[in-house]
Amino acid sequence: MTPQTKEIVLAEPRGFCAGVDRAIEIVERALAKFGAPIYVRHEIVHNTYVVNDLKAKGAIFIEDLADVPPGATLVFSAHGVSKAVQNEAHARGFEVFDATCPLVTKVHIEVAKLAREGYEFVMIGHKGHPEVEGTMGQLDGGIHLVEDVGDVARIQPAQTERLAVVTQTTLSVDDAAEIMAAVRRRFPDIRQPKQQDICYATQNRQDAVKVMSRQVDVVVVVGSPTSSNSNRLAELARKLGVESHMVDNAGELRPEWLEGKSRVGLTAGASAPELLVGQVIDRIRELGAVSVRRMDGVEETIRFPLPKGLKL
Repeated sequence: MTPQTKEIVLAEPRGFCAGVDRAIEIVERALAKFGAPIYVRHEIVHNTYVVNDLKAKGAIFIEDLADVPPGATLVFSAHGVSKAVQNEAHARGFEVFDATCPLVTKVHIEVAKLAREGYEFVMIGHKGHPEVEGTMGQLDGGIHLVEDVGDVARIQPAQTERLAVVTQTTLSVDDAAEIMAAVRRRFPDIRQPKQQDICYATQNRQDAVKVMSRQVDVVVVVGSPTSSNSNRLAELARKLGVESHMVDNAGELRPEWLEGKSRVGLTAGASAPELLVGQVIDRIRELGAVSVRRMDGVEETIRFPLPKGLKL
């Protein structure tokens, strides 16, 4: 195909979810109300542009609470934190605003409630991801992490009469279902969440990529390398047999990816701002695209309330 025939197919929905919107607004409101600096434990969301933008406005991102001065204002990232981090923050006397996504908080509440009833847990998730560390850190023990089907055979709960399963909210829906099936085979009586833990935004963006992948020759995902849900979108397209690439910004887009491709699918992870999507569209136009078509898709209307104390 000649370059002039290229069409950009835009996934719907894409980009920011309600939890990301809320987390960024919490930091911006804290800066407006209390002034810089505002300290944030871990990247507020996993996106380079967002983090750098907030740094420029006066946010300081830290991993160790020892790096936060006494009396400072501290925000917990959207991924959530362990009980140990919560307790340390309060012991140090910080003014704390919790930007944990309410859908992650829902998992934390479920873990705490069932632990009081004597349950142990199987957690499906990625080792080292801050959300997984935060959820597993709600308890002192009794949570067994599985990253793949092979892990399911290796875990050894102390008992199986009271066993429940929880998942990281940003997993591949299909991979999680496969691991969940293995968990159920090994522990037929395991308690499952009333509603799946994988969040609506993760599900919707993956569903959109499934539809889009049938219509395009290559998929470009806007998202940072640290973003779990963005990586899952790129992986999903590949599993569906479509070449896919992830870019943090338009400057990372390589012209050779688009050579001979008449339709380019474009989506963005839940932590990637629409501004970056627009810049990638402009870049693909420079490389020969002549039209943009928006797919039909789920309209997301969910909004989460802000914590008390941040009204301006």
